[in-house]
Amino acid sequence: MPIAILDPFSGISGDMTLGALIDLGLSAEWLMSLPQRLGLDGVTAHVSDVRRAGIACKKVDFEIPPQPHGRHLSHIRKILDASGAPEAVRERADAAFTAVTAAEAAIHGTTMERVHLHEVGSVDAILDILGSIWGFHELGISRVYCGTLVVGDGFVKAAHGVLPVPAPATLKLLQGFPVRRGPDGAGELVTPTGAALVRVLSSGYTPDEYTPIKSGFGAGTKDPADRPNALRIILADVAAAARPGASGEETLAMLATDVDDMTPEHVAAAADALREAGALDVTCVTVAMKKGRIGTRIEVLCQESDVARLESMVFARTTTIGIRRSRVVRRALARDMQTVEVLGHEVRVKVSALPDGRTRAKPEYEDVRSVAEATGRSLQDVTTLARAASERA
Repeated sequence: MPIAILDPFSGISGDMTLGALIDLGLSAEWLMSLPQRLGLDGVTAHVSDVRRAGIACKKVDFEIPPQPHGRHLSHIRKILDASGAPEAVRERADAAFTAVTAAEAAIHGTTMERVHLHEVGSVDAILDILGSIWGFHELGISRVYCGTLVVGDGFVKAAHGVLPVPAPATLKLLQGFPVRRGPDGAGELVTPTGAALVRVLSSGYTPDEYTPIKSGFGAGTKDPADRPNALRIILADVAAAARPGASGEETLAMLATDVDDMTPEHVAAAADALREAGALDVTCVTVAMKKGRIGTRIEVLCQESDVARLESMVFARTTTIGIRRSRVVRRALARDMQTVEVLGHEVRVKVSALPDGRTRAKPEYEDVRSVAEATGRSLQDVTTLARAASERA
């Protein structure tokens, strides 16, 4: 399955993302039917062919009758729930709007429940975010990477007045991502909608090595004479070292928080929920906190595209009031899953390739336990038989 690479050499916005996806092959008819599927009466979508500094691009525009100026997160969630989008798409779109709301709440010193989203709560922003995430899904792309974001310069007029570029909430959404200011006089190049998409879609920085398959350009509204105001999205086959499950290094996110007012059972339940939600690993470590209290450090290792969603889960499932986020580099061994027969039962075995060419086999515990219970043999016996069967496979 190919990956997608966001190349935001002139920034990123929701409509630029939709345009690039259309240029890559997403059905324009599918996009034009999206407002009706969301129950947005009177809203129409248009796709046109334009040029930006000589480059042929797709331009997406929405015609929208008068609407409420912004919405609360709860109102947006009702639209997402009624959209008919696949569950994974709805969850990621919800994570995007949750991330924007959390950023706005932090900037304005209020709670998420009281935040009224203006620009990002508008109809076109909802269509941009949900449509882009759904569009990647329609194209069969599950992993997205992102290069350095060129954010622009100067000031931008927003609902709360004239703000510096990048706007405060936009910059907060881009924490942990490489950015570059300029070019001079460009204005705002990364919009809050574009930043939210990067926040929830990106699995990390553009791989060092990849094989391009196809590229598409989505046009921004402005058309400066000295540069193409467009977003390029590249479909590519990624080098083996960057594939999940392959031997090599990958950049991941680490979320960490310390709590001292949760029972061990509640900590374990939160860790289990995070693993089931897609965390690559969850570790709980006993720590000494202030005033000598014994607490638990919860560390969540995850793909960067899952940060916003899993952060929301940590806040919801634990008593924490703050989460530390960092980037980490993980080197993982190449591994495959085999299925072998042991005493008439199937057992899955994870086989890892060591750097010296040898392999290491580890039978899955749940399968080993099931066979042991069914046959009356010990866990150790079943494990030994599974490893031997794996070596013969």
